[in-house]
Amino acid sequence: MYFRKLMKGDGQKLHALVAQCPPLDTNSAYLNFLQCTHFADTSVAVESHSQLYGAITGYYQPEAPDTLFVWQVAVAQAARGKGLAKKMLCHLVDAGLGGGLKFIETTITRDNRASWALFEGLADYYQVSLTSNIWLDQSEHFAGLHDSEYLVRIGPFNSPLGISP
Repeated sequence: MYFRKLMKGDGQKLHALVAQCPPLDTNSAYLNFLQCTHFADTSVAVESHSQLYGAITGYYQPEAPDTLFVWQVAVAQAARGKGLAKKMLCHLVDAGLGGGLKFIETTITRDNRASWALFEGLADYYQVSLTSNIWLDQSEHFAGLHDSEYLVRIGPFNSPLGISP
């Protein structure tokens, strides 16, 4: 397995991978193609023998260019339980440190224990803080059709070798 950027040709593969990873919300294949092109530099894919085993999609927020928002973390069933999600997150953090990355944000529903464990483990690994607050409320924002989403903020991360970006 090797790590690389997402590419345009990964759009349909990413769409299929996300569909196999409940409780992730599936989006349109078109959105996945945008993620694989417009956000390729802030995303990562893990591939072996032309099969996509994992992917993280994310982007730097225009109003907070030191904050990488992680949209989705998807790992194929065959690759689960091997720490692949954490390795992909660490890959993105390490790649971003030289460019000024200070924080990672994501949203997680309260019952998504796997995601909580992943991001809590990331904070522990880098010895940084993790905070969370309701960002999108089940009643107010989703009309009761989706669980509340908690905004999780991790950081600040330190630059490698003490170098300030």
